[in-house]
Amino acid sequence: MAGFGQPAEPCPCGGERYANCCEPFHLGKARPVSAEQLMRSRYSAYSRGLIDYLIETHPSELPQAQRRQALKASNRGVRWTRLRITATEAGEAGDLTGTVTFEAHYRQVGHTNVLRECSRFGRQGEVLEGRWLYLDAEA
Repeated sequence: MAGFGQPAEPCPCGGERYANCCEPFHLGKARPVSAEQLMRSRYSAYSRGLIDYLIETHPSELPQAQRRQALKASNRGVRWTRLRITATEAGEAGDLTGTVTFEAHYRQVGHTNVLRECSRFGRQGEVLEGRWLYLDAEA
């Protein structure tokens, strides 16, 4: 399948090998058990251009085609180079919400940049059995 890696390839999120880290989430074979795992898998999805995964893990009222186009445009010419988690609050298996603060390093048009964000996550349906979803970035 296009966009997926080799078994020994390192994961873009900085975790283990891609095959054992974010790939099972991207393939729908597993679900992140924490907000941080979802955040890392979304970073890896941006890194690999996996737009469908980004759409699936972020609820929105916008039409899917519009979201797909916007995500492709915002990721065009971007090379994600490193992720650093700086803080987490809640977002574990027994939580309904959580936050992950991170720095995402990237290159675009020959310049190195850093995106700093505190992302909010919540459980789908606001129940512990619900999958983790990215909600938004804190102001």
